[in-house]
Amino acid sequence: MTIKKFKICGLFGVFATCFLVHFLYNLLPLKIISFIAPVNESIWEHMKMIYTSYILYGIIEYCFIKKYAINNFIFQLFIVPIIGIIIYLCIYLPLYNLIGENMIFNIGLLFIITIIEQFVSYYILNHRELELEKTIGIIGILIVYIIFAYLTYHPIRNYIFFDSHSNKYGINIYIK
Repeated sequence: MTIKKFKICGLFGVFATCFLVHFLYNLLPLKIISFIAPVNESIWEHMKMIYTSYILYGIIEYCFIKKYAINNFIFQLFIVPIIGIIIYLCIYLPLYNLIGENMIFNIGLLFIITIIEQFVSYYILNHRELELEKTIGIIGILIVYIIFAYLTYHPIRNYIFFDSHSNKYGINIYIK
């Protein structure tokens, strides 16, 4: 199988993994899980879902593509979901402010973002090997999860971090 075919499979793999990650904390309400999976329905917590889904599927994908000549795998694990999150927020936030929450739109946009992620990943994997790509990738992933963990327990009082379904910020900060 070619890398291109792996990326096509990745489109569906990452998208399906998003749904599993979305409910992961509800199934396993452990502190470590709160660092990688959404703990509420806020916009911010769903960005963890996008990031973690890509990382988890990437680990599975690596088991199959490691025998191919690929470059920058760890680096793309770090950077591609960040690009996906930025594009998602740039499209989602203006429309959310205009029309409010719409689940069909959210899922459709998530699918489009997953397509974009797979294209970017394919490009990075076929680009020349970057210096220190593994170091940058590993440190970058750790920093992203440190930020996710910190903001889960110390959210900014902003609508991006607010879960209007449960009337709270973060994992346990309820509005009085």
